[in-house]
Amino acid sequence: MQLVQQYSQIFHIILVILALLTVCCLIRAVFGPTIADRLVAVNMMGTIVMVIIAVLALLMEEDYLVDICLIYAMISFLAVVVLTKVYTGVYKEHRAHLEKKEREEARKGGGAESAEGAR
Repeated sequence: MQLVQQYSQIFHIILVILALLTVCCLIRAVFGPTIADRLVAVNMMGTIVMVIIAVLALLMEEDYLVDICLIYAMISFLAVVVLTKVYTGVYKEHRAHLEKKEREEARKGGGAESAEGAR
């Protein structure tokens, strides 16, 4: 019985640490300097939540939580893939817009320079 109580205390400590790590990842996801940092933070939060569910399954001795953990893993993976696809599309669109703008500015600047050269 003593061993069960020790494991229970260890599981509770692990849950607190994982909760703190999740908060840190949330902060990184909100204030990350780049989109890639935010995507990694969201993916890491999903992984940490899966570990929390697995620890809770051990602590509470409930087998159905493992099934929920597997379903959450699939949903988390799909969410990160969708976010990455959306980010890639937005990045390509933004890049194409910048290149188009640069070409238009080069034409305007080139036309003004050739007109000055003709004088």
